[in-house]
Amino acid sequence: MAGYIRYETKNGKEYASVYRAKRIDGKKINEIEWLGKVIDKEKGVFHNRNKGTFQFTLEEGIVSYLPSVQEKLILDYGDSYLLNKVLEDAAFVPLCRQVFKNNADSVLAMIFYRSLQGGASCYAETWWEGSYARILFPLAKLTSQRVSDILHDLGDERLQRLFFCEYLRYISDKCSGGILLDSTGMPNDIHFPLSAINNHNGVISNESRLILVVDAKSHMPIYFRYAAGNIVDVTTLKATVAELRRYGIDISQAIIDAGYFSEKNIKELYKSNISFITRMKGNLKLYKTLLAEHKTDLENAKYLVKYRERFVYIKRVQVDLYGKAGYAFVGLDIDRKHDEIKRYINNTFENDSISHDEMDAAIQTKGIFILVSSNEIDTKDILPLYYTRQAIEQVFDIGKNNSDLLPLRVHGVDKFRGHLLLSFLASVSYILVNNKLAASDFCAIGAYRLLRNLKCKVYDDKIIVQEADKKMNDIAKHMKFEYPIALDV
Repeated sequence: MAGYIRYETKNGKEYASVYRAKRIDGKKINEIEWLGKVIDKEKGVFHNRNKGTFQFTLEEGIVSYLPSVQEKLILDYGDSYLLNKVLEDAAFVPLCRQVFKNNADSVLAMIFYRSLQGGASCYAETWWEGSYARILFPLAKLTSQRVSDILHDLGDERLQRLFFCEYLRYISDKCSGGILLDSTGMPNDIHFPLSAINNHNGVISNESRLILVVDAKSHMPIYFRYAAGNIVDVTTLKATVAELRRYGIDISQAIIDAGYFSEKNIKELYKSNISFITRMKGNLKLYKTLLAEHKTDLENAKYLVKYRERFVYIKRVQVDLYGKAGYAFVGLDIDRKHDEIKRYINNTFENDSISHDEMDAAIQTKGIFILVSSNEIDTKDILPLYYTRQAIEQVFDIGKNNSDLLPLRVHGVDKFRGHLLLSFLASVSYILVNNKLAASDFCAIGAYRLLRNLKCKVYDDKIIVQEADKKMNDIAKHMKFEYPIALDV
């Protein structure tokens, strides 16, 4: 008889054994073979100490052994435990398992690698072998070739659409209707269609561009797009808004940088009933007109507002924005004015080709900026609203510094897209942990570095967690959990 597999649950973990009926001396007995912990019931994947991780069928027995790993008796524990606890509690791990299915262990292990260690993917397997992540994600396949395959799979357009459908449903309660939108350059020398020469503020580089959307209230990343480096921001707004709406995101307000200001975009925002705040570039005709009309009486005490430690003159005037009523906020930053004048004079004082009248005209423009909005906002509120844009800069920084967004080490469009999605996932993970650490003495990266020193010892059937020090316990106390003492393997 082929027998059957019996499953049983102990301490929240599922185990399996094979039962086969036999007759010995005329008596019917069950011959029992221990399979171990169930890793993937559907695929028949199990793990035990003697055989490692293997695939098993009743008909063929052990079909194959999964790649063996170097057994280590002591593993880095605390950083992986903290990240996993936050992501499990936030239902982010189940989301990843639902979307990435058979690749889930590998994708999650790579999210953990980028969050906790970082660096070239060729070192991911070495890190995994010495980390508690090996226990959390036993089916992860992190050889260099397999990571390359994972990035290729993650770059599939159908998978990315599936992910964003599920992810945007997952964060729907954190979507306020207000968005922050900006882009950043990703310098690279990859020979593919998304790399192109870009001139940004006089700096010329070969790059691709990442377009990011962040919720204006929760500051959670919502969506990303990408474009060739020579695609200017002003041309990407309409497509970004259109794609968000295809995913059911209702946009009521957009806070955007000056690069998105154009007649077409302003008209599109009005047409779509999206209120907006943006900055105007100094080379626009409307900017020059407003400056000429209002710079002479701008330094009047009745226009003074305070933003943090800065004092700024802001004058609100109604303007025509391509046939629609809007409002311009002509501002003069006192500190910035003095800094810019000093810098300008240092650069031009000994330049005989510049006349005194030209210097006077230039000095009168220093420290001035103009914001534009579709709404009549109080002058004391316009800067706090506009500077929520800093949240998107912080997400870019997290991507570049904590999620291995740069440098780009991939070739081919699919792997590039997969790399962006993996960085997006790691950035979301970082933010979820950082939010839990708010109002503590720790940020996510600091907590990871500290908790890496919390080790665990691996035995045949148990993992024993070592003692935590005061700072480790301070993190646990702030986040309202306790480190376990013993865990089943």
